[in-house]
Parts: sequence; C-alpha cells; structure tokens
Amino acid sequence: MTATTDGSSGALPPRAPSTTEPPAPVREPAGPPDIRAAAERAADRAVRNLLDRQDADGWWKGDLETNVTMDAEDLLLRQFLGIRDERTTEAAARFIRSQQRADGPWATFHQGPGELSATVEAYVALRLAGDAPDAPHMAAASAWVRENGGIAAARVFTRIWLALFGWWKWDDLPELPPELIYLPTWFPLNIYAFGCWARQTIVPLTVVSAKRPVRPAPFPLDELHTNPALPNPPRPKAPATSWDGFFQRLDRALHAYHKAPVRPLRRTALRSCARWIVERQESDGCWGGIQPPAVYSIIALHLLGYDLQHPVLRAGLASLDRFAVWREDGSRMIEACQSPIWDTCLATIALADAGLPADHPALVKAADWMLGEQVVRRGDWSVRRPRLSPGGWAFEFHNDTYPDTDDTAEVVLALHRLRHPDPARVDSAVRRAVQWNLGMQSKNGAWGAFDVDNTSPLPNRLPFCDFGEVIDPPSADVTAHVVEMLAADGRAHDPRTRRAIAWLLAEQEPNGSWFGRWGTNYVYGTGSVVPALTAAGVPASHPAIRHAVAWLENVQNDDGGWGEDQRSYRDPQWAGRGASTASQTGWALLALLAAGERDGEAVTRGISWLAETQRADGTWDEPYFTGTGFPWDFSINYHLYRQVFPLTALGRFLHGEPALPIDPQGA
Repeated sequence: MTATTDGSSGALPPRAPSTTEPPAPVREPAGPPDIRAAAERAADRAVRNLLDRQDADGWWKGDLETNVTMDAEDLLLRQFLGIRDERTTEAAARFIRSQQRADGPWATFHQGPGELSATVEAYVALRLAGDAPDAPHMAAASAWVRENGGIAAARVFTRIWLALFGWWKWDDLPELPPELIYLPTWFPLNIYAFGCWARQTIVPLTVVSAKRPVRPAPFPLDELHTNPALPNPPRPKAPATSWDGFFQRLDRALHAYHKAPVRPLRRTALRSCARWIVERQESDGCWGGIQPPAVYSIIALHLLGYDLQHPVLRAGLASLDRFAVWREDGSRMIEACQSPIWDTCLATIALADAGLPADHPALVKAADWMLGEQVVRRGDWSVRRPRLSPGGWAFEFHNDTYPDTDDTAEVVLALHRLRHPDPARVDSAVRRAVQWNLGMQSKNGAWGAFDVDNTSPLPNRLPFCDFGEVIDPPSADVTAHVVEMLAADGRAHDPRTRRAIAWLLAEQEPNGSWFGRWGTNYVYGTGSVVPALTAAGVPASHPAIRHAVAWLENVQNDDGGWGEDQRSYRDPQWAGRGASTASQTGWALLALLAAGERDGEAVTRGISWLAETQRADGTWDEPYFTGTGFPWDFSINYHLYRQVFPLTALGRFLHGEPALPIDPQGA
C-alpha cells in the first residue's frame, strides 16, 4: 500500500454510509407510491427554489468555485500594477485563510491533497496581506512547501508570478518568444494548435516573457526554498532523441535568441501580439470570459505602454471586479469564469423536464435571453472552418470569440422543450446552431469543445505547458451532448450522427463507463453518453447500455447515492468512488432512467437518497467539486449543479423521458 501526496495510505475510500408539437408521452406511474410522493415533494421544492433564483433578465448563474490561486493571483496582479488596496486585500486574505488545510497546505478541491503551487501562491498572497512568516498557519505552510520540493518544484505559472517580483530568475523559466504568433497554422506549435484557453494565455505571456519585468519584492521568500543558497538546482537532461530532450534543447536555443533577437522582428511581433489581444477583448472588457487570460492580457498590454487609464485597460480591470463574489463573512472569492449560459440552459431543461408548462413565463424569458446571446460572428474556431457560418453559444455573459459545441448543444435541447410565442425566431436560431455544430465535427466523428481536430500532442510536450490540459481533443461527454441534440432535432439517422454514435460505442471503458472530460468523471461521462445513445435510437437492450447499467449499479453507494472523487483522473481505481453528491446522483439516475431502469432498485434507492438529503429550502448541500476544467489540475464546484441535475432526474423519474420529434429519415 503506497502513500499519497497528502500522507494518507492510498487505499480506496469506503462506500459512503448508508411548430407542430409532438404528442405527449404516455406516463406510467413511477415507483412505489411512497417513493413517487417523496419525489413529487422534492421536485416541487426544487422547482420553487430554482424559479426564485432566476434573474429578472431571464438567466440563472450559480457561483463557480475553483481554488485559491485565483484569489492569490488577483492580489499579485494588483501588487504588480500598484493598485492593491486594504479592503480587497483583507477580504481576499480572509477567504484564502479559510481554505487552508489543518496540516498547512492548500488543496485544489474539497478534501483533496495539498497542492504545491496553490500553497506557494496562497502563502505569498497572505504575506502581501501582512501575515507574519512565523505565525503558526504560515509556518505550517512554508514547512510543507519545503518538504515537497520548495518553489523550484512548483509549476511554471507560479514561478512566472514570482519572477515578476524578483523571487525567481527569468533565466530559469522556459522561454516563450512573441514571434510564435507568426507561425502558420500548418506548422506545429502554432498558436491555434493550443486549446483556446491556453492560446488566450500564451499570447500575452509571450509579451511578458520578452519584457521580463521585475517589480521590487516587498519581502524575501527564503523560507520557501529547500536550499536558499541554491534555489534552482540543475535538473537532469533528457536524452536528445526523446521529445523532452528535443524541447529542452530548443528552449536553450530560444534563451540564446532572447539575448540577441532580430530587433525589427521582435518589435513587429510584440505589436502583432498586442493587436491580437486587443481584437479579442470582449464587450464587457474581459478576454474570453475567463479570469486568467484577462489577468495576463492586462499585464502584457501594460508592459507594451498601455497606461491604467487607457480604455482597454480600464475596461479590463473593471471586468476583473465582476469575477469577485463577496460573502457575508466579509471574505472575497474570485471566480475563474462565470457560467450563465450553461446554467440557464441546464436550469431550463430541469424545469421543463420537471413538468413546468412549455410556455411558462420563466421558460419563455429564459429562451428570450438565450436567443439574444447566440454568437453570430466568427471567432478563432473559423481558422479551421473558414466557410462555416456562425451560430453557436458560449459559456459566459460576453464571449463572441469562443462559442463551444457543448453549450450550443444544451441550449438547443432547452429550446426544443419550449413553446415560444415567436416559433420562427426559435426555429431560425436552432437551425443555425445545428448547422454550426455539425460543421465543428472532427474527422474521427466526435466533437471537441471549442475547435476542430485540436489533437496535436506536441503542445503538451513544451516545458512551459505544465499547468493542465492545453489541447482540446474530442471527448465522450461533449460528443454525447451533440448527439442528443441531433436526435432531438430529428437527425438521429444522419450519417454524421451515426459516425458519432460509433465513436462513442468504441470509447466505452472496459468496466462499462465513459470518461468525463468536463465533469467528474466516469459518472459524468456515463450520465452523458447513455441518454444520448438511447435518444438516438440505440436500444436499452444493447450490450453497451447493459454494461453501463451494471457498472452504475456496482458503484452505487450504500446510502443510495453516487459520488466520484477527483482522484479518479489519476487513479482509475477511484472511478465511481466517493461520497454521494446530488449532482453525481442526478447523472447516474439520468443514465439509468434512459436505459429503462425506472422501476429498478438502483433508481428507487437513488431517488430516495435525493428526497431524503434535500434541504427544507429545496436545495442540496454539495461541498464536493464535481466539475472539471482540466482533469485533475483544475477542478470546479458549480454551485448550480447541485440543483439542476437532481431536479432533471426527479422530473424524468416522474414524467418519463422528454418527447423527441419524428426522425425525417425514418427510425
């Protein structure tokens, strides 16, 4: 039995304790009367709660909780720009302190192991806030950092932040030249070979790498080095014939070029990077609706001469304030991103499936808001699909550059459930969205989230790219949502849909589950794929469906719920293992219900768990992180997941699967 990074034994966790409407589907009574009554009460409470949360403009948005690096980097940015104030600093510090583990470090998800880079950044932020290094909580943190390799073992991004203040040498960081922006799209490692989130971060960081700024450090950080006299011990070189060895030697060459660049080319490249960044600033001042690219874009433009009163930077800084969630205790949490479109379409589906009338004012208002958010201009996706007309939806409030296939699929599924007073408007939006999603299909028949065929393994090899997933290959969960959308649009027998179904069937894990790229993890993947396959006409008797059902029944917790820990991304033995959560129980139930198991014992126990654990206000408590930004490296707690997915499952248990249109190609 091996030890884990958090000092535990590494053993598996124990089970958690015990415009013609289609005809209305025939709805048989679901489950025993007592279970049915409990489900009805729980659904009614959840519907009322969700309706009360809707914004006057029609949208829903829950908090998007990640980890304290967001809060630490926000303070570091303000320190770098000279705009850090006492109120913001103390509020951020209060939140950071509240997230520290008892043994000293910070984790990146609830009850997770200590994580080195997060701990270094949190520690530095608290030093900025005035916490003394010999205070007990600080001494425990610095001791843990030293025991785990010190600053030298932290990720590149963390060391870049430290280099901005002279706490780390720029020469000891991977080089990232701005000339990268000139690499053609057919050339390996061009900026469009990276996933959109990495691309938006890398371009501004090429400017930072070229400028290598240093602001005076307000204090030393010797206590975070294993050996302050030798803070960055030499690392062994990989063989020249390996990819790692090749990129190590390429990095040395780029460092040499930094000392003697072609000056006119460097100046032109920096101007091109600035233009690329400014062109992608959204109407709300942010970049892609994501906090990290916004932070680095502000730094890059400031280094290129944009003062803080420049309209671009003024808007950018104002956008960062909108990522702040002020809590009742006076603390301040920074969201990495905001998810109104995703939350709104999922809430709409949940309410419709729970029996809310299709023309209910709340649903019509949500539809109006979603229709107004459809992206009708080209973004970076058009680099690989230049002739494809726009029509997708993004994740955030303002993000016309990076719509994604996943949000687009779920918005269409939501719109298909509604009866809007202007059906022609809805039909037009759906038609554009379906065509855009079909045009974003990768050559293997599946879908990535933001780009087509974004699958080159080379970006992950760069010494710079140690901060999580940097490419956007097709995934089972996204592909499943698109397939479900196509089935709802009457395209279950379209050849492109059938290719995607074949891909999904081939991607099934030996244990019967599917990997979840954007949700944790195999429970999410399975809860996405099974409803899509059955909606597209795969019979519940199909071996793949029966295998998935058997897996879900096998991993159901003794208390009747389902849960899965983030550790399953590193250790498949954790697949389907973890404390029961409302969202993951909802995912499992959606799969089982789609597979025809409504009267089965597993469904009855799962519905009972949801009814028994619901709070009096109609919500569920869920401190666990069940969302995924980067598998293992960046985990998310979507605060609305605990509401929308249980309600969707309760609704489908009570009312059956949503009706689908007749496939014009015949079933």
